[in-house]
Amino acid sequence: MAWIERHGGGWRVRYERPDGSLGSESGFTNPDQARGRADDIEYELRNQVFRDPRKAQTTVAEWVVVWCEAHDVSEGTWAKYRSHLRNHILPKFGDTPLGELSRIRIKAWVKALRRHLSDATTADVIILFSMILREAVEEDLIGANPCRRLGLRLTPSERRAVATPWQVDRISRRCGPNDSVLIITAAYTGLRWGELAGLQWHNVDLDKGTITVDPDKGALHECGGRLKLGSPKTPASVRTVHLPPFLTRLLTEHATRRTGDPVFTGSNGGLLRRANFRDRVWRPAVAGANQRGWAPLQPDLTFHGLRHTHRTWLIEDGTPEVLIHERLGHRLPGVRGIYSHVTQPMITTMLAALDRRWANAAADGEDASS
Repeated sequence: MAWIERHGGGWRVRYERPDGSLGSESGFTNPDQARGRADDIEYELRNQVFRDPRKAQTTVAEWVVVWCEAHDVSEGTWAKYRSHLRNHILPKFGDTPLGELSRIRIKAWVKALRRHLSDATTADVIILFSMILREAVEEDLIGANPCRRLGLRLTPSERRAVATPWQVDRISRRCGPNDSVLIITAAYTGLRWGELAGLQWHNVDLDKGTITVDPDKGALHECGGRLKLGSPKTPASVRTVHLPPFLTRLLTEHATRRTGDPVFTGSNGGLLRRANFRDRVWRPAVAGANQRGWAPLQPDLTFHGLRHTHRTWLIEDGTPEVLIHERLGHRLPGVRGIYSHVTQPMITTMLAALDRRWANAAADGEDASS
């Protein structure tokens, strides 16, 4: 039940919470306002939709601790989350009660962020904050997510460059044997950098022509300069990737040069570091190197662009959507993901198409040069 009474120079509403304790809301200037709020509380209590205002006094920093304890992502993703929380979200809103967050206040904050962050980074920060606040809504701490429908007009990221098979062939030829096979494997499997850098020989079955992304140590993570094998990006990343026949042959030959369990290593035989590979191997191969007589091939192509390249090839070859998602370690959403299934004929057709691309790559490169 709820009732009103005089309080100071105005009126307040008193009510009995579901746990039997007494609650109070003050600040009403006249009895009609207070009585209206009392009626609302009566309705909410009667229909079991009452939201205790005390929960909304939880600060953003307090809620972030709870949210982090319950959230499970890869170590690399955690590093990004911690950076956004430490540098942007908590300095601005850490001491703010969840109930005092408003859409207009967050919109003004985003405007300030865009003065020194790219739109892509700004979007990442907002997506993280929205995830955190969406969980607060689910836990009945606040009634709505103030990050929703901000009406922001963020500039979309530039479309990532992709390569043709002959460009991948030319780029790989500019690299040493280890790096050459790494690049070709990336382009013809769509595996992520971390999945390739962390790949171990015991997860490669050359007889069956498959690579398995391990659930516990299927990716190499680099955080704060430290390299560590750990879980891949998402649960859907744990998968078996089938290899086109030519790639199985390349990896079989590559295995004869093995010196340990990592499939791909740095120049000293240790684990690969992304920045070293990018600066010493990748950039000269794609952007050109005058001292080596290399003209630019595809200067805007990043290593991650090989993953986009692989997806593009699969689409061009008419590969079913469910197989594309599974191969790339994505989960096909909605009803399509429930009622679509990968079959062996799908896989066989896809691998044959990839094999044809490789077989035609050299000839296509000669035609492009002429």
